[in-house]
Amino acid sequence: MPFGPVPPFDLVALETRMLERWRDAGIPEETRRSRDGAEPWVFYEGPPTANGRPGLHHVWARVFKDLYPRFHTMRGRFVPRKGGWDCHGLPVELEVEKELGLRSKAAIESYGIGRFNERCRESVGRYVADFEDLTERSGVWIDTDDAYWTLSNDYVESVWSILRRLWDEGLLYEGHRVSPYCPRCGTALSSHEMGQPGVYRDVTDPSVYVRFPLRDAPASVAGADLVVWTTTPWTLVSNVAAAVGRDVAYVRVHEPDGRDLVLAEAAAERLFGADAPYDVVWRGTGADLLGARYTRPFDWVAWRAGEAQRAERVVAAEHVTTEEGSGIVHLAPAFGEEDAAVGRTEDLPVLNPVGPDGAFVADAALGPVAGLWVKAADPLLVRELADRGVLVREQPYLHSYPHCWRCGTPLMYWAKTSWFARTSERRDELLAQNERIAWYPPHIKHGRFGKWLEHNVDWALSRDRYWGTPLPVWRCGAGHDTCVGSVAELSELAGRDLGELDLHRPAVDEIELPCPADGCGEAARRVAPVLDTWFDSGSMPSAQYHAPFEHQDAFEASFPADFICEAIDQTRGWFYSLLAVNTLVFGGTPFRNVVCLGLLVDGDGQKMSKSRGTVIDPWHVFDTLGADAVRWNFFSAGQPWSSRRVSVDGIRESSAALVTLWHVFSFFATYADLEGWAPAGGAPEATSVLDRWVLDQLDETVAEMTAALEAFDALGAASRLARFVDDLSNWYV
Repeated sequence: MPFGPVPPFDLVALETRMLERWRDAGIPEETRRSRDGAEPWVFYEGPPTANGRPGLHHVWARVFKDLYPRFHTMRGRFVPRKGGWDCHGLPVELEVEKELGLRSKAAIESYGIGRFNERCRESVGRYVADFEDLTERSGVWIDTDDAYWTLSNDYVESVWSILRRLWDEGLLYEGHRVSPYCPRCGTALSSHEMGQPGVYRDVTDPSVYVRFPLRDAPASVAGADLVVWTTTPWTLVSNVAAAVGRDVAYVRVHEPDGRDLVLAEAAAERLFGADAPYDVVWRGTGADLLGARYTRPFDWVAWRAGEAQRAERVVAAEHVTTEEGSGIVHLAPAFGEEDAAVGRTEDLPVLNPVGPDGAFVADAALGPVAGLWVKAADPLLVRELADRGVLVREQPYLHSYPHCWRCGTPLMYWAKTSWFARTSERRDELLAQNERIAWYPPHIKHGRFGKWLEHNVDWALSRDRYWGTPLPVWRCGAGHDTCVGSVAELSELAGRDLGELDLHRPAVDEIELPCPADGCGEAARRVAPVLDTWFDSGSMPSAQYHAPFEHQDAFEASFPADFICEAIDQTRGWFYSLLAVNTLVFGGTPFRNVVCLGLLVDGDGQKMSKSRGTVIDPWHVFDTLGADAVRWNFFSAGQPWSSRRVSVDGIRESSAALVTLWHVFSFFATYADLEGWAPAGGAPEATSVLDRWVLDQLDETVAEMTAALEAFDALGAASRLARFVDDLSNWYV
């Protein structure tokens, strides 16, 4: 009996045997070797961050990154599948902080940067092993034996060479700006990090309308009070100006209690109510109010020399609207991007009594808020405003507020010094390169990604942290900066061989150089920041080969990639960093085709999250239903760029197609054995109409699936295959 009894369908057992065969025979490696010399088709692995045990959402991306390279290998192309690991950054640091019970940067520094970074290195190694096991169990063929690690000295050195090129072209600079800042993590965030899912969350804050008494103003408003609106009462401590819209209509209203208030005409009814008794005694525009002086609500932060004359005045700002609030906005340039922009235009002073921990400095002059976290100070300040008789109204205000995408702490906009890449200078080039990319789905090109590029701002790429690629800039006491682009250059400047130096903190911080600036020679030490980890991953096309120091030919042969694939949140992450780094440095599009996957969501429609405990354990699903059941569900249950609600029951239901195929074979094998039929070699002639029909259907299926996969249409290919299996089962058999 050539077929024998077919066992009951057991996908898990079947997969176990198949994985053993692949492993024992070296099948993945053999498929690559068999295509040596063939037409190349390049795939870049978007490096997963090894900061915890992988979840089903990691499988989601990985199976699509397996499907298309596998297909193109079957089409006869040479597809190297070099893996990669994103090893640096806050994701890893936060995991280690949790393990060690550390809750602040001060605690890390007390523990020791060297010890802390060594624990980060160990953590990465531990979780990489978990990812490798899951990758194999998923049936995914990626070369993890030759994977790049962003923590390796070779990789870091390649990133340094890229930074040096930016430096030489004037595209790397240090600047003092208001940036989104996480007081818990103690570092600024880049603009593309602000676009990550879950950053903006609905919160309720106190919305306050405050009287700013006018003291030097035109006769039309003399003796009145400005009504100023804010949803961040803590920033009133740093108030330096009040902003109006130049062409906005304003009124002076007289209330029965004798107060005269100035506010936008459109806001008066909203503030007082349609039936409230008040008289309008003056109408004008914001232009009539410009230059008027007022008294700020809190004088706890003293003016420095010359600042008082430039502050406590009414200025014009384009961001003032009358859609909410009073139409008059208070300005604190230390804590707002728009405020800072107006401050530069109007030469306003900057008052910043808040430290990097997000708390007011412990200065007795700050009264009741000294030493308090800024959000904790809000209720105290509201009471203080009421006690001083300047609080017009307080009400809860529900709005969307940014939080740290890694630790969940409410962010604040904070004036600090950071290092930037001048991406805005190359905005047109970025847009031009985007035109050369095929996006799946197509609307991402000019939608989410294209609009992001149109509003591009300089990339804040430094992080005041520990476990990351150190920024290779050395500064001497005279203020001369030197950007180092290689270990060889560092050795030459230091006057000793540093080839074995670990290029991480704290070892690299201990390297002191004589300043090479003409006539200087003062001692230079490295500036403290490390790099945004997105810059690491964006550098991977060259850094994975240690180019330009070696394997430059391998880099050039593999640039650009034919295909990359990640979830849609990477439009503000890896997709952007790849395009930005490689456009600025190499002047070319780093990838030709990109498949944007939707997010896996839980039963509530929220992104699966380890922190919320909504991640499905892939091992449980694999051990009960099988990895192919998961793969088939991912390919067949909807367009991959749509958000996908995933459940174990849904995977079980969609796997019925696999059961059907098994039953077809079982039916055939049973009756073939009963009839004593065995294949004689070669394809038998199709004599019956039904035989010819099913072979025609097979040819159509192959052609349509091939066309679909060439067009990155996994659902189209899966749907055609499912129809064929249905025809085979219900019609032919």
